[in-house]
Amino acid sequence: MKIGLFGGTFDPIHWGHLRSAEEVREAFSLDRLLFIPASKPPHKRRQPTTSPRDRLEMMRLAIARNPGFAVSSVELSRPGKSYSIDTIRHFAQTQSSKNLLYFILGLDAFREIGSWKDFQYIFPLCHLIVTSRPGCEDSMSLSRMPVAVRRLFCYDRGKNVYRHKSGTCLFFLKLTAIAISASEIRDRLREGRSIRYLVPLEVESYIKKRGLYRGPQEGR
Repeated sequence: MKIGLFGGTFDPIHWGHLRSAEEVREAFSLDRLLFIPASKPPHKRRQPTTSPRDRLEMMRLAIARNPGFAVSSVELSRPGKSYSIDTIRHFAQTQSSKNLLYFILGLDAFREIGSWKDFQYIFPLCHLIVTSRPGCEDSMSLSRMPVAVRRLFCYDRGKNVYRHKSGTCLFFLKLTAIAISASEIRDRLREGRSIRYLVPLEVESYIKKRGLYRGPQEGR
């Protein structure tokens, strides 16, 4: 099986997340794409405003009709900060050795991967899919990335991919630009404005039922 690992705070999950995930799933013929909500993202100053329970439930509601999607609570169940290397190692150790793992991240995050915990150990464990992000117009090329990352890959002209010495590959994928942000959704809710068509109807209903995001926001 080909399994995609898609992490984030998803606070809340919205149509931008879902459409991006679907385009990745289709482009790489993934058998399953796992949404992995973070507990304490190490590179974000603002921590999630909602409880793990609420974020998990919103995600389950959002993906219920897509058999290719699933949710993993592995980072929410693990104490401390949510480091990607720990999550990838978890799946590398618990999945069949025949399964192929694809770690999905945005271009802006990939530019900072050199500052991640044990980032060099990520590459032998999984393929990487780096996706475009609205508002992040940098070239989709390894030549624009930090030297610490560039030196670990070589370009395979035959297959038009960047290859790690372990055999895993680095792919760049341009997505449909959907400029929806979770912070915008939280702001709209705090101000009493509509979020219709920004999130799935089931998620909107859950937010209203639970009264989420109504209080003052902490940081941005």
